[in-house]
Amino acid sequence: MKNKEMNLVIAKPAANKPAMPTPIQQDPRWIAVTSRDPAFDGAFVYSVKTTGIYCRPTCASRLPNPQNVAFHATWADAERAGFRPCRRCRPNEASRGAQHAALVAAACRTIASSEEPPRLDALAAAAGMSSFHFHRVFKSVTGLTPKAFRDAHRAKRIRDQLSEAKSSVTDAIYDAGFNSNSRFYETSNEVLGMTPTAFREGGADADIKFAIGECSLGSILVARSDKGVCAITLGDDPERLAHDLQDRFPKANLIGGDAAFEALVARVVGFVEAPQLGLDLPLDIRGTAFQQRVWQALREIPAGETASYAEIARHIGAPRSARAVARACAHNNIAVAIPCHRVVRNGGALSGYRWGVARKRALLDKEREG
Repeated sequence: MKNKEMNLVIAKPAANKPAMPTPIQQDPRWIAVTSRDPAFDGAFVYSVKTTGIYCRPTCASRLPNPQNVAFHATWADAERAGFRPCRRCRPNEASRGAQHAALVAAACRTIASSEEPPRLDALAAAAGMSSFHFHRVFKSVTGLTPKAFRDAHRAKRIRDQLSEAKSSVTDAIYDAGFNSNSRFYETSNEVLGMTPTAFREGGADADIKFAIGECSLGSILVARSDKGVCAITLGDDPERLAHDLQDRFPKANLIGGDAAFEALVARVVGFVEAPQLGLDLPLDIRGTAFQQRVWQALREIPAGETASYAEIARHIGAPRSARAVARACAHNNIAVAIPCHRVVRNGGALSGYRWGVARKRALLDKEREG
């Protein structure tokens, strides 16, 4: 009897042995359904044979038994197979995201074609939303508030107008939607980075001081306008750095730095070598409204830490703009002071860096050592 009981114990299967996942449970589409991943909304629909219904991957209904699930490329394919649409997620209609994108695109066209900047409540009414809801949806789709988008569009219009030789400065200001010269001149430095006349002449008569030093990362150029530091660039060839600065400001007066300016360069070099010293400089930041929001977010990343492009996108309220964040990082002309080297791929892998991945790694290592 004792041996019989022992044999029974030996033959008993392991109590906690995990069941092998079925092929459908390993299917990326089923994984998307279980996580309700919005990235797959519109990529396929799934049907449930026990209910006769088909749904979006993001449907909030209770998850079905995976053995009863089939996938279809389109809702039309699901209906041809005899399934009917879910009343909860309405998979045969445009997704909520697509509807919002279409409404925001229409609002953007209205802003672009209006002589006077349209009011928020008027844009919201045209979209069939409250002002609060429209403001939130607009920002989630574009990464900008309606006002920031309007301002960025006006800035582009006036830059385009000033670039046309036939347009006077006054005409350009009014054509861009400003009601008076004074209103524009109050913000001209923020919009153009200089006076309208100087912008039209390619930066003519704008004084930019610069100097080139050496650090452990190679040559480093620091340039400053009357507003603040407008360039910090890194490279192996000092002459190339000077040529690049000249290409950016073709008609500006580039002036070699004096002793006081050399002290500024020394501060930047000191920060590169010992990041724990900190670097707080007045900056002349020139970019689109979206780029400036990204660059401000970069300055909020503590030394020694990193953030992914997706995390920055979420931080600025534009979770679907990770690629646009990467482009904004690539257009940053002020190394280390705007620390785009602290942005990495998901998982922490180092991605491209305007001044070389080796320099990016070296900067991060120095910050972590400090």
